[in-house]
Formats: sequence, structure tokens, C-alpha cells
Amino acid sequence: MSRQAVEQGGFSGKAGFWLWGLTIFFMVLVLVPATVIVLLLGALPTIVAWLIDRSKEKFATFCVGGMNFCGVFPYLLKLWFDDHSISAAMNIVSDVFALAVMYAAAGFGWALFISIPPVVAAFLNVIAERRVIYLRSVQKAITSEWGHSVTDQSGEAPPPEDAETPPGQPSTT
Repeated sequence: MSRQAVEQGGFSGKAGFWLWGLTIFFMVLVLVPATVIVLLLGALPTIVAWLIDRSKEKFATFCVGGMNFCGVFPYLLKLWFDDHSISAAMNIVSDVFALAVMYAAAGFGWALFISIPPVVAAFLNVIAERRVIYLRSVQKAITSEWGHSVTDQSGEAPPPEDAETPPGQPSTT
């Protein structure tokens, strides 16, 4: 460790995150290598989504990753409860149907990521249009009750009728 890291009590920030992540990954790799094989090969679309998603929120990664995990999970269960060995993991990842299910689920995640935002935008647009219609009807009601002076667009409010004339200004009465 560097001297600054020792003085601070260890790594922090991104360096600490990556150090802990790699440590945990290698511990899991040693303890359950069959699971890691299925997860790494099955979750390739999620890794690619994480690499190409430049947004801070990583919405594409979450959409693709969630659906990809749904595609990988049945095969992980099969691995865990039937025969948890490297040969069983290799049989799963060499099965074309299993890979098709895993990658098709990730493809469905991409479809969700691409199709849901326009639907939500259209829905919000309809809500905004309905709000404008409602506000215009309220404006008409107020105008009919108070008169057209409340809709004056000059930006200045008319002075009250009982207001005193400031000194130096001619009186309007």
C-alpha cells in the first residue's frame, strides 16, 4: 500500500471498491468455480451493457442485468441442486438451448430498455395536456368571476382603487 493509503487506514473510493471486488471474486472463484463459470458466460450481455452504458444511473445495465439474471437463474438452480461440479457447469454452458434462454432474456431486457421510456414519455405528455386543459378551464372561471384584468399580460398588477398617489405624481382623480 502507498504511504497515503496507510495513513488513511486503507484504500478508499474507487480503488477500495475494486480491491474488495476482486478479492471477493477470487474467493468465490476458489470456493464455487462451477457457479462462476455459469455466471460469467451467462451474464456476458450484462457485462457488455455495463461497459457500453455511459449514463451515471446505468439504467441499461439494470434492465439487461435483471432480465439476464432471470434467464441464468434456472440453470444455476439446476447446477446447485443436481450436481455442483465443473463438468456440470461446462455441460450447461455448452448447451445451445441454455445459452439461447440466457441471452434471449437479456435481449428482452434490451427491448424493455428501448421501449419503456417512450411509453412513459407519452403517458406523461397526456397527463400534462390534461392538466393544461384543466388549468385553462379554471382560468376561464376566474376570468368570468373577476374580469379580464386578472389576465393582464403586462406583468404589473393594477393599483388598488383606494391607494394613495405617491408624492410628485399627478392625481388621476
